[in-house]
Amino acid sequence: MNPRNPDTGGAGSSVRVQGVAADSPILLVPYMWIGDFVRCHSVVKLLRARWPDRPVDLLTSALCAPLLEYMPGVRKGIVSDLPRRRLPLGQYRALADSLRNERYGTALIMLRTWKSALAPFLAGIPERVGFVGEARFGLLSDLRWGERKLERMIDRCGALALPKGAPLPVQWPLPELVVPKAEIGAWLARHGLARTERPIVTLAPGAVGPGKAWPPAHYAALARALAAEGADVWVLGGPNEKAIAAGIAAAGGSNVTDLTGHDLRDAILAMTIADAAVTNDSGLMHIAAALNTPTIAIFGPTSPRLWGPLNPLAAVVEPPGGPVEESQVKRRRTADIDPQTVLATVRLALAKRPMPPASLA
Repeated sequence: MNPRNPDTGGAGSSVRVQGVAADSPILLVPYMWIGDFVRCHSVVKLLRARWPDRPVDLLTSALCAPLLEYMPGVRKGIVSDLPRRRLPLGQYRALADSLRNERYGTALIMLRTWKSALAPFLAGIPERVGFVGEARFGLLSDLRWGERKLERMIDRCGALALPKGAPLPVQWPLPELVVPKAEIGAWLARHGLARTERPIVTLAPGAVGPGKAWPPAHYAALARALAAEGADVWVLGGPNEKAIAAGIAAAGGSNVTDLTGHDLRDAILAMTIADAAVTNDSGLMHIAAALNTPTIAIFGPTSPRLWGPLNPLAAVVEPPGGPVEESQVKRRRTADIDPQTVLATVRLALAKRPMPPASLA
């Protein structure tokens, strides 16, 4: 894609949709799963490269909103927790009024649902881009085809930020989360924690979807072994992981801390500080990778090629048996991955860690 060629719609292009100002803001309507939300930062980077003068905002749930504080290039989030299985027209009209006040020129609607396109349509956003789905022909101004031919979520989301028919790039911009250093000390003090020479390993035992979670007993065994070897272990997750975290902490003893809770910031800050992060195929995996924290990702019935983060991982741990065809991946079980295998992988990651700066010791 040549960014200076007007025919591509790239940066500096003179081609504009009627009614779209050259400096008008852009709205992304992303999937609200944490991992998919993090992936969308690649789209933000792409848009900012194409149109440096156009601010980029994201529609967000309250859960995902903290991520926007750490995403370079995002102006702000529009928080809206709309129900999944109902269509409260009053709430959609109120959201449309909020969007109208922002004077967006373009909305990229990444979901295929009819409801996801309703508020941008009611707000009168001139350019509304999305894939064909759920008979929403009147709600979108720029309909795209071929979504099902794109295997990866990033390819589907990113394609909407490119001119219609443009080839996908060989490499998408990498998602990035940046935490200001000033926040780290305040967060440690608030939780009664300290950064010492002991390595810190975070465990994220939660996952959405059948079979994706490594068994809690395996996490408990890993925590016990890491604590015995001199590591501080922090268990991360939401309220649903509270009971699991309690079991892991009981197994590991005083060097294991339960940091699960309602605020996603706790997981973001913890993994920023950590020397290594062990996760399932989950949203926290994508956060850790985007923070550039050495991430050991456990995969079972999902493919790391399709669902892994774009950011490099320290290691991918899969069930024994070697590579399998994509059609066979769903039969794999995370329970077949031995804790000793993960422990050995964490040891390798920790062996490469630099010593913490004296200011944090």
